[in-house]
Amino acid sequence: MAQNKIKHNILLYTIIGSVLLSGCAKKKEIVSYDTVNVVNNLVVDERSVPIFPKKAALTTDTAQHFALDLPKRCTVNWNNQSIVSVVPEEKIEIVRLDTGDDLPDLQVSDYDFKKISVKHALENLLEGTDISVMEDNTNFEKISGSIQTGTLADAVELMTKLGRVYYSYDSEFGEIHLNSHGKWLIKMPKDETIIMALLDAMRGADIRNLLVNWQEKTVVFEGDYQTEREVSKIISDVSSKKYVLAWDIDVYRVYPRTDNPIIWMNMLPAFGENNIRMSIPGVVGRALVVSPEINTKTLQKFIAQQANMVLISQGTFAMPNGWQSRFDIGQCGKEDRLETDLIIGATGKYGNYAGSKKIDAKIVLSTSNGELSSFKIPTNIGDNYVIVGIPTHSFVTTPETLISPFAELVVFMSPRLISIIDANGAVDEMTPLVGDELRYFLNN
Repeated sequence: MAQNKIKHNILLYTIIGSVLLSGCAKKKEIVSYDTVNVVNNLVVDERSVPIFPKKAALTTDTAQHFALDLPKRCTVNWNNQSIVSVVPEEKIEIVRLDTGDDLPDLQVSDYDFKKISVKHALENLLEGTDISVMEDNTNFEKISGSIQTGTLADAVELMTKLGRVYYSYDSEFGEIHLNSHGKWLIKMPKDETIIMALLDAMRGADIRNLLVNWQEKTVVFEGDYQTEREVSKIISDVSSKKYVLAWDIDVYRVYPRTDNPIIWMNMLPAFGENNIRMSIPGVVGRALVVSPEINTKTLQKFIAQQANMVLISQGTFAMPNGWQSRFDIGQCGKEDRLETDLIIGATGKYGNYAGSKKIDAKIVLSTSNGELSSFKIPTNIGDNYVIVGIPTHSFVTTPETLISPFAELVVFMSPRLISIIDANGAVDEMTPLVGDELRYFLNN
């Protein structure tokens, strides 16, 4: 009887325990927990708003790099490239802006001035009139001269040129304002390659803040007397020398498929010795002058036998004959590339070279740390350049990298010549010269 009672109690406790466990299990199923995400030390849930630290008022990178000329600079049509093209001559006109009103129609005669400021010379000239002279800058040069006869406008123009200053006249207040800086508008030719050559030459002369209207083909710039002289010289050279040089460029990063560098000597049996014109060593790398048989397609086919390659950047740049220009890899490539900092600069001219006509150029590879390598390259029209042996590790800034030590930069450059001829000549704009016409042009 006692045993049956004990069994009954055990059974009762077991049932009660099961019920309690079942109740606990049910409670655990309905318990829910709020989850939060931590992103960059910010707690984020469905009810929160991200909070970001305040940034300085600086132009974003994407806005800073916006440029209307990049689509014109960063594309090359290798299937329709003209190594020599002809464009008709167009007048390039410079007009000074902000000159104010016309000066009164007064006559000047027998006026001498010696070693005095422009302001003092004008005040002496205008004594007895209602016109005053205001200096918007100081420290102007002292001038000396003599005016026998002429108008007031001619006299003011002469004295301000002697003092290397600019004037504007306000007729409402009767004031002549003198300023060391001026503003000009250049009416450019229609050909966009010539426009880019002029722009790059001006930037090379350290003329900044150029305002380009590609629709109207005009450029506005500001500067002092020296700036005006530099721009005038660039325009004069384009008009007198009649040539603009341009280079089309492909830049590749090359990855050998094995733990060995690319065997560039294999180009000789691959293309033939006659198609490798010159081999020019640099401090780093080597420039090969090659025939038109070696172009972007044949070069890529040759490299593909030994390595994988990626196009990093592509574009074009131009310059007036005898000037300098540059191509920024980062402008026409992805910003995350190691080689973004690389600049390809060029100076050169087309003309007589030891009795024959050649493009005599100097190509410089540089980064923000200075010059990496340079090559002096005299070439015939139609020859191309292939720069090899520039280690990709030249651009690595970290102690270690995943990039193979045999990866290298390869630059393919194809020079072009733009001839500017008399507009009265019966030549269609951008006429390509090939075959016998090209040979006749080069010989004459």
